[in-house]
Amino acid sequence: MMGAGKTTVGRALAKRLGKPYCDSDREIETRTGVRVAVIFDIEGEAGFRRREAEVIEQMTGLEDVVLATGGGAVLDPRNREHLKTRGFVIYLHAQPTVLGQRTRSDKSRPLLQGGDPLDRIEKLYAERDPLYREVADLVIDTGRQSVSSLVALVLAKFDEACRLSA
Repeated sequence: MMGAGKTTVGRALAKRLGKPYCDSDREIETRTGVRVAVIFDIEGEAGFRRREAEVIEQMTGLEDVVLATGGGAVLDPRNREHLKTRGFVIYLHAQPTVLGQRTRSDKSRPLLQGGDPLDRIEKLYAERDPLYREVADLVIDTGRQSVSSLVALVLAKFDEACRLSA
């Protein structure tokens, strides 16, 4: 979900692992030359999701990277399949109230513009949480932990999951 810490934790995790960091939303912005919000304005959510599916398909084909996807990437069954079969998926989980606090001042999130942002987050959470859990190899509650604590927890849980699957 937006505000869960995907970008922050993803960058820190990639740095710690010495791996490249990729962000699907930033890749879309690089390819189009405009911000995600502009794509939503011009093409609507459906247009953005088409672009996102193309980028996710390509980026999940990369090896040895840390990839952060946009929160809605799981809405497309093909994206879920690519994520689940081509990598190790970590769901950074946070409750809607926490997500609302983290995103309350962010005007760059098209899905939170207009209306009650917390109500919108709660609806998105209800729709997406089961999909995140469907593809996740590991669920981490982000709560109020520091980034370094989260990265350490992710690494420990990742290592444990790898040992169990070996």
